[in-house]
Amino acid sequence: MPPAPPCPPPSPAVTPARPQNLLASVAPVAVAAALVFSAGPAAVVVPAAAYAVPFVRPPPVQGKPFAASTPYAQSQKLQLGLDKLGKIRPCPSTNPGCVSTNALGSSGSFASPLLIPESSAGEKAVVSLRQAIEKTQSNVDFKVDEDTPYGHYIEAEMDGGVGRDVMEFLVKKDAGVVAYRCMATKVTFVYPFTTAVGDSKGQKQRIDAISQELGWYAPDIQSSMDSDVDSPQ
Repeated sequence: MPPAPPCPPPSPAVTPARPQNLLASVAPVAVAAALVFSAGPAAVVVPAAAYAVPFVRPPPVQGKPFAASTPYAQSQKLQLGLDKLGKIRPCPSTNPGCVSTNALGSSGSFASPLLIPESSAGEKAVVSLRQAIEKTQSNVDFKVDEDTPYGHYIEAEMDGGVGRDVMEFLVKKDAGVVAYRCMATKVTFVYPFTTAVGDSKGQKQRIDAISQELGWYAPDIQSSMDSDVDSPQ
């Protein structure tokens, strides 16, 4: 009898696949198949551990970039005092009721300076102006009253139509003139418009009352300029 064939070597043990490894390998294929056959991603249930997506926190919002550019926001930043050149500031565009002797503002806000007569020259002009403000205005509060290299500067607040108004004066004793600016500290906006509402006549009347109390002359430069434009060449 021929010898019996040798027994084949035992097959290596096959380790059964772990369920989590199997799911991890099948999940991407299942998602792709669902998208191809229009089953929609919601039709495939994928364990979160097998197809996790890292969470990325959105960057924080850095304030409101356009808030400072609105007319209302600009009206809240009222600049007072003399400018870098030692002059009364022009009227801001967001304060339509303002009047100023600085011609850099709009033509409608430009006003003529007060001329100091010889009888009120020097320090007497400052004293007379301060008294005229107190007599013609209501609840006056002098915020600044001091000498500067450019003249004597006075900043005063008083009751206005809505809230408080502010007046600034620069008495130039040597030149014999008084520059000024008069405006409301609170600007009114009518919803939904973004244009400020103001009455420049009210501020001009305030200056006229002080000028009449002083008896000082204020040349009407604006009327002269308008007549030159309207006159035939």
